[in-house]
Amino acid sequence: MNSSSVLLGLAGVLYGAAPIMFAVIGETITERAGIINLSMNGTILLSAMGGFAVAVGTGSIVMGFLAGALIGALVALVVAFSSITLKQSQVAVGFVLALLCRDLSYFLGHAYISKAGPRLITIPLPALSGIPILGTLFFKQDVMTYLSFVIIFLVWFWIFRTRPGLMLRGIGERPAAAFVRGANVNRLRYLYTIIGGAVAGLAGPTFSLSVKAGWAGPLSGLDGYGWIALSITIFGGWNPFRAALGVYLFSFLQWLGLVLQPFLPSIPTQVLQVAPFPLMILTLLLVNISDAEWVTRMLAAMPERPRRWMMKLLRTLRASPPASLGVPFESE
Repeated sequence: MNSSSVLLGLAGVLYGAAPIMFAVIGETITERAGIINLSMNGTILLSAMGGFAVAVGTGSIVMGFLAGALIGALVALVVAFSSITLKQSQVAVGFVLALLCRDLSYFLGHAYISKAGPRLITIPLPALSGIPILGTLFFKQDVMTYLSFVIIFLVWFWIFRTRPGLMLRGIGERPAAAFVRGANVNRLRYLYTIIGGAVAGLAGPTFSLSVKAGWAGPLSGLDGYGWIALSITIFGGWNPFRAALGVYLFSFLQWLGLVLQPFLPSIPTQVLQVAPFPLMILTLLLVNISDAEWVTRMLAAMPERPRRWMMKLLRTLRASPPASLGVPFESE
C-alpha cells in the first residue's frame, strides 16, 4: 500500500466517522443535562430510513436531513416526557424506544429497500483542498463531514466557555444549586434533550444519504452503531474533544480491518468487520476499572516503572459522569 492509498484511506476514516460523531455529540449534550437517551440505536435506524424516504419523495437531500433531525428530536421528546414529567425510568424507556424505533424503521421502510435515491457529493474547498496531506484529509469531503468537524468545536465552546453552557453543566451536576440560581431545571432538560436528539438524528441520514447510501432494511448494517455511540460517549468523559477521539479511533479500527483482510486470508471477513465493536467495549472497561480493588492489587505487584506508566494511563482514561445523570429533579 503506497502513501497515496494510505492518505485516501485516512480521509475515508474521517468521512466514515461523521454519522457516529453526530450521534455521540448529540448524546453528550443530552447527558450533560442529566438525561440518558438509550434510544440511540433505534433513533439512528429510524432517522436513516425516514431521511432517505423523505429525500426520495421530495428529491431534496436537505429535506432528508431535516426529517432525520426531526425524528431524532421527537424520539428524544418521548424520552424527556417519560422521564421528566412522568418520572419513569430513563433506562427502561430508552431501551424500549430503541427496540420500537428499530422495528418501525424496518416495517415502514420496506417499500424503500434497494430504491435509488440522492446522495451527497464531495465538495473540495477552494484553496484549502490543495494543501498537501491536510487538503486530502480534511478539505475534500462532503458537507456533513465538514459539519461533523465544526460541531465538535461548537459544542465544546458552548459547554465550557459560555454562561448557558455553565448552566447546562449545572443542571447535570447539581440541579438543586442551578435551581437556586434561577434555572428552570426541567425546562432546560427538555430543551437540551430535544436538541441532543435532533443532532443525533442527523446520524441516520448521514448514513443513508452519504456513507452507506440507500436503505436496505435489516441488511443496511446500521444496527449496533447506536450502542457504540453510547459507549463512546462514556469513553469521551462527556467532553466533545475526547468523544471525537473515541469516534475517530472506532472508525480507524474499522478501516484497519479492511486493510488487514488481504494479509490475513485465514481469518473470516466477518471477524475483522466486527472486531472494532469488542475493542471499543474493552477500551470502555479501561475507563471504569481504575478504582477496582483487583486493579489496585495488580498495580501494587508491578515493578515501579510499568506501574507508574499504567497508573498514568488509567488516570488519563478515567471519566466521571455528571453527578445527577439519570436522577429526576423535584423543585419542591
